[in-house]
Amino acid sequence: MSFTIVNPLDDGWYADPEARFYNGRYIIYVTHSLPFSEQHNQTCFISDDLTHWTKKENIIDMSGFPWAVGAVWAPTCEEYNGKYYYIFATNDIPHMSEKGGLEIAVSDSPTGPFSGYLGHPLIGEFHNGAQPIDAHLFKDDDGTMYLYYGGWGHCNIAKMNGDMTGFVPFEDGVIFREITPENYVEGPCMMKRKGKYHFMWSSGGWGDGSYRVITATADKPWGPFENPHTILSTADSKIANGPGHNGYLYLPDRDMYLMVYHRHKPSVSDGNARFLCIDRMDIDENGEILPVTMTEKWSSD
Repeated sequence: MSFTIVNPLDDGWYADPEARFYNGRYIIYVTHSLPFSEQHNQTCFISDDLTHWTKKENIIDMSGFPWAVGAVWAPTCEEYNGKYYYIFATNDIPHMSEKGGLEIAVSDSPTGPFSGYLGHPLIGEFHNGAQPIDAHLFKDDDGTMYLYYGGWGHCNIAKMNGDMTGFVPFEDGVIFREITPENYVEGPCMMKRKGKYHFMWSSGGWGDGSYRVITATADKPWGPFENPHTILSTADSKIANGPGHNGYLYLPDRDMYLMVYHRHKPSVSDGNARFLCIDRMDIDENGEILPVTMTEKWSSD
């Protein structure tokens, strides 16, 4: 399959993408990049060819989260036992409300609508100093489901239980294990290739040109993470600045990875003006992720 990417994918303001491939379709879940008080739902972009994208809005049935007053942030989605579980943040706790944090919803479809699953937040408190935002679900090869999350400069990992209602402890009895790597701010993302775990995270300030993506590798999902290096940044680009908070897609027929991320346009000064983009993410002969070049348009051939 050949394809052409035109960046940004949409003229709207979207951020914090999580990318998946389900049932023959590429799906990107995003935050509405608006003032926090105006963020009340989320959107997904859907494609079967990576060239043409359609948009589905308001994919969460927010009636299941009556305490959510805003700051509906940073989604993640993963399939488990035939259901699709969707985790997102609400309320920028404790700023907009004391109740909120990471919420979990469920659907029979990867594009929703996603309905409330617990009747209360999945994680409604701070653990190890990590604000409960920026969730990323990672299903390992053995089926273990890990949840990475955290803002305010701290990152935790936890193991989901068998019905996705909570967590099971690690062997040492810890539920929320802190794994904060160097220069971590937010936006965790985990990728596994040939037995090696590639952890990615965002550093800098989300509203300016310092935002960037760093990666490091480990032999286990919780680290320790080694050889941290920047793989996406403003650098000398005249196309865009402040790129970050990434997800990824893998194309097995080409053994190709794509980084899905948001970035700013130099011509628009509003920090909320973040735009959804996709660029190649290449791996070198040593299995390390190479720096990603931001583009306005590129083709797979």
